[in-house]
Amino acid sequence: MPPKKTTRPAQENISLGPNVREGELVFGVARIFASFNDTFVHVTDLRFRKREKEEAIDGCFTKTLCDHPQTKNGSVEANILGDSSGRETICRVTGGMKVKADRDESSPYAAMLAAQDVATRCKELGITALHIKIRATGGNATKTPGPGAQSALRALARSGMKIGRIEDVTPTPSDSTRRKGGRRGRRL
Repeated sequence: MPPKKTTRPAQENISLGPNVREGELVFGVARIFASFNDTFVHVTDLRFRKREKEEAIDGCFTKTLCDHPQTKNGSVEANILGDSSGRETICRVTGGMKVKADRDESSPYAAMLAAQDVATRCKELGITALHIKIRATGGNATKTPGPGAQSALRALARSGMKIGRIEDVTPTPSDSTRRKGGRRGRRL
């Protein structure tokens, strides 16, 4: 008797990202933190889990989070788990995860490898376009992004991700604490 033919169930294409039409762009936010010691490429989503609305109370506008239960006295109970802003991390890769030597963590090559990993992970999850936020150390330290910022951005664009807005979000103080180095400055 010939062997029985078994019917295999057809494999389903499992998509991890949102359901969108063909050719529609799905945006994420790539936050590139480039210091002179390391480069972080961190992608988050655009949508927020907690909606904010403004309510007029006694003529003053106060922001309240809709999803939080009200306490007895009418104030909003702050019970926030994880990231308080409500955004979700999709992927985060650093230059230090890609190279072995400490001195190479902030290099453009390490940033390029990190950005390529982030781009492949974003494509798996269905994100096709990114808004870019570049950040330097800031504060009373340097306001100039490190050497990995430009190569990370270039690697994201080269890997097929569409680029939306590019923004510099380096924190700049209006008046700062005293910078390190002493009265006579850093002597080389």
